[in-house]
Amino acid sequence: MANAGDRLEVAREAARTGGEILKHFFQRGDLEIESKAAHDFVTSADRASEKAILELVAGRCPGDQILSEEAGLVGPASKYQWIVDPLDGTTNFLRGLPVYGVSVACRSEAETILGVVFDPVNDRLYCAERGAGAECDGRRLEVSARGGLDGAFVATGFPFKAREGLDLYLEIFRRVFRGASAIRRCGAAVLDLAHTAAGVYDGFFEFRLQPWDLAAGALLVREAGGVVSDLDGGSSYLAGGNVLAASPALHAELIEVISHHTSEGGLDELVPLTRMSRSEPIGEI
Repeated sequence: MANAGDRLEVAREAARTGGEILKHFFQRGDLEIESKAAHDFVTSADRASEKAILELVAGRCPGDQILSEEAGLVGPASKYQWIVDPLDGTTNFLRGLPVYGVSVACRSEAETILGVVFDPVNDRLYCAERGAGAECDGRRLEVSARGGLDGAFVATGFPFKAREGLDLYLEIFRRVFRGASAIRRCGAAVLDLAHTAAGVYDGFFEFRLQPWDLAAGALLVREAGGVVSDLDGGSSYLAGGNVLAASPALHAELIEVISHHTSEGGLDELVPLTRMSRSEPIGEI
């Protein structure tokens, strides 16, 4: 594989392949379900989707390293590292709620160079290439022009894997709720980020996600003209899992709101990274 453009085609094919497998399994009564931790599940659908994606990527891009949610790190260190979430929204998927997605990203030399999010239910493929913009099925994506929090439509995720930070999260939620027109929690961060890139949501925030939840969607938002950061406004969101993604004006206001309550260091004291199911540190984006 010679360049990012070739790998983008691989990412598109991989995400669609995984998504088609998920559609085959959705609402079937014979799913095999395992519990990885409290309220954290993996199913035979996750594993089948992941297997197909990893085989496709490894076959088309031999020598590239892959970091995937279930398989972990596959292969030695390489110039290129793929980051794969074969099923984001597993609980939704298990309960028959049609809100779930597939995420495939590729990084080179500590930079995310491409990202693809596939929404199997609506057959929408969101793609971004670093420096080349973001699109969904041929339509160029742009974040909303929202000027701030007043009247904003915001997405979030409850910190069910970081419950020590719940009270802090609720303080921030209360501040955002008072200014926003509406807040949604749909349970699939990869789609929340894709919808933020598309201007459906004005912004999105969540604590302690994993790199595979963020890598592709964050690039979508950035290439659609938005801003993505950690709680301090920095670029360590893949390493720490705390993310703010929004139109530029709303992002600035969200940073201000959060600064009154916490910081990356403050959240680390409540929910140390060593207590998370983090793979090896991935560094800044």
